[in-house]
Amino acid sequence: MPSEYTYRVSAWWTSGRTGLAKCESSPNTIHFSEAAELGGLQGRWTPEQLLLCALAGCFTTTFHDVARGAKFDYTDLEVEIEGMVKRSRTNGCNFSEILIRPRLTVPGEEQREAGLALLRRTKSLCMISRAVTVPQTLEPVVEAGRVPVEGWSNQEAAVKLGV
Repeated sequence: MPSEYTYRVSAWWTSGRTGLAKCESSPNTIHFSEAAELGGLQGRWTPEQLLLCALAGCFTTTFHDVARGAKFDYTDLEVEIEGMVKRSRTNGCNFSEILIRPRLTVPGEEQREAGLALLRRTKSLCMISRAVTVPQTLEPVVEAGRVPVEGWSNQEAAVKLGV
């Protein structure tokens, strides 16, 4: 494994209040817009959402690696990220706080404390979390629950099974 990586993303403005972004490793292009609050289009990703998505994705993959290294089995992990933006006359819009809300489901009660410790460790190791200087608050929840049907999250399983 190399000790240094380079990632490259290209974005360009297409027309009106929309743009496109792409990277070398994916054939899919992301259509984005300014936030609707700033006059952008509904139904498109915004740069603010993409930043939060990067944090959620990084937290999720980092937890998977941390759990695998600890030989910790879990049933499901959902990570919700909420970012608060404030507008000021002098600095424009800025994120003022980011909440990281992982919801970890473990097979039994005896894994709850270990799961909570691994979520905290994940926060300290997540590369995107460490790169963002906005104050971040971790609000973890660890639940003991039944195992969902493989490939479904707990929420999807409940909907699909009528629970």
